Amino acid sequence: MTKLIIKLPTQVATATTEFAYALSTDGVSVDRHASAVANLLPPNSGAGDEVIAMVPARALSWHQAQLPQGISMTSPRLRPVLVGLLEEYLLDDADNLHFALEPIKEPALPFWVAVCDKAWLRTCLSTLESAKCQVSRIVPELVPGQAQMTPTTIYLLGEPDMADLVVPDEGGITIMPLSVGAVSLARNLGNLPPDADLMADPAVVEMAEQHLQRRATLQTWDQRAIRAIETNWDLAQFDLANSGGKRAMKRLSTGWSDFLQSPQWRAARWGSLMLVFANLVGLNAWALHEKNALASKRQAIRSVLTQTFPAVQTVVDAPVQMEREVAVLRRGGGELSPRDLEVLLGAVSELTPINRTVSHIEFAAGEVRFQGLGLNGEEGSAITTGLSSHGLIGRVDGDILIVKPMDAR
Repeated sequence: MTKLIIKLPTQVATATTEFAYALSTDGVSVDRHASAVANLLPPNSGAGDEVIAMVPARALSWHQAQLPQGISMTSPRLRPVLVGLLEEYLLDDADNLHFALEPIKEPALPFWVAVCDKAWLRTCLSTLESAKCQVSRIVPELVPGQAQMTPTTIYLLGEPDMADLVVPDEGGITIMPLSVGAVSLARNLGNLPPDADLMADPAVVEMAEQHLQRRATLQTWDQRAIRAIETNWDLAQFDLANSGGKRAMKRLSTGWSDFLQSPQWRAARWGSLMLVFANLVGLNAWALHEKNALASKRQAIRSVLTQTFPAVQTVVDAPVQMEREVAVLRRGGGELSPRDLEVLLGAVSELTPINRTVSHIEFAAGEVRFQGLGLNGEEGSAITTGLSSHGLIGRVDGDILIVKPMDAR
C-alpha cells in the first residue's frame, strides 16, 4: 500500500507545472521524493494505493467559528451560515473561496475553518485528474490547535527569495514574508518566545538563524507531509466532496486496504477472524447435529419396519415397503384397501348417473380406467369432486374416466 503525497503549487497549475511529491510505503517514513509534471508522476493504480494532495501553508487562512443552535455539520444551510459568521474576516468574495471544517464530534464547540481560493484548488486537482492521478484526500500542510503544530514552534518555509515566517497564535496561524520588520512585529506581539523551537526548510536554515538569532532544526516539506497525513483532516468538502465520486471510491478502497494491512487495525482484524471462525464452527456443529438427528429418525423408521415385519431383511424405502406389507396383510385377512378394484368400482358406481353403461374396464397397479360412460363436463366435474371425499383421485380424459387412490405413487 503506497501513499503518494503531492504538494500543490502556490500558483495556478498547468500541464507544465512541476509538482513536488513524496512516496511512502508505510505512511510513517518517506522512501523517496522528487518533482515532476502531472503526466510523469509515479503511477498509483495498485490495490490500496492512495494519492493525497497537500495544500501549502501559505495558500490557507484559518478562522475559528461556532455554529448557532439548530445548525448541524450536515445541514444544507451550513455554508451560508459559515459565510455569515466569517464574512468580516474574509479578504475575497465568499463565492470565490473554498471552506473546509475541522473534523469534530462536538459541533457546539468552537472549531477551525480552513479557507483557500476555490478556482486555484479546482485547477490543481483538475490538472492532476487529467493526468489520471485521482486524488483521494486533501490535507493542509500545517494545522493549528493540534500536536502537529504547537504554539511554541516557529516555522520558516520556502526559498531564500520567497521565505515565509509561520507563527502559531490564538488566531490560528500567522504567515508573513520573512523580513526584519516581520520578525520585530512578531516579537512585539509575543509570538516569538525565547524558548520556542525553530523549524526551517533546508534552503532557509541560515536565514532563519540570522533573523531569529537562534539555532534552527532542519525539517523538509516531505517530513511535514508525513505528519499532515496522520491527521484526520480532509479539505475535500462541500462541492468538492459532492463532485468527487471517483475520489470517494478511491478513499473507500484505501480504507479497506488500511484495515487489511495497517498495524493499528491488527486487533480488529484478529477479532473479525475469530468471529468468522466461531460462526463457521457453530454452523458446522449445528449441521452435524441436524445430520445426526435425521439419521436417528431414519433409523427409527427402519426399526419400526423391521420389528413390525421381520420378513423384511433389507430396507431400501421404508414407507413404500411398509405400505406394501400392510397391503399384503389386508389381502390375507380379506380386508379391502383403497387400491382394490372392488373399492374403486363401488365409489364410481355410487357417483355415476343412472342408465350409463361401461364398454371397457382396465385395472392395473391400483388404477382403474372406465371407457364408454359418455360423461359431459358437468358430470365429470361432479364425479371427480365426489371421488375426493372417498380418498380417491378422478380425472376425465376424453371418453375415459381414470380413478386411483390419493396416496398412489
